[in-house]
Amino acid sequence: MKFLNWVDLYRLIEKDELVLGPFQGNLACVRIKMGQGVCGSSATQRRSLIVPDVHRFKGHITYDSDTNSEIVIPLFAGEKMAGELGIDSPEFNRFDAQDRTELEKITALLMRYSEL
Repeated sequence: MKFLNWVDLYRLIEKDELVLGPFQGNLACVRIKMGQGVCGSSATQRRSLIVPDVHRFKGHITYDSDTNSEIVIPLFAGEKMAGELGIDSPEFNRFDAQDRTELEKITALLMRYSEL
């Protein structure tokens, strides 16, 4: 069975900072600057990131020592980036291209009805 230890939504505030919204897991970074960590890197690049081993990701922000892999999906309201969905796992290589594709479909559908 594949486990998860963190799921979050970060909102993009003032074009340079992600602010933690609803989440499940240990308390983490409440604010992340663009370009910092996996979430900030995904936001700067405006694309989903799959990180099979967060310990090898330059600048990874450690807030849960159990996390070993991560996927981040940007949330778009039209062309405007509104935030991100982040999911962490204690398993290495937990996420793959199919996870990315399906999560991108789900988040696109959710954003059609969101006020972000």
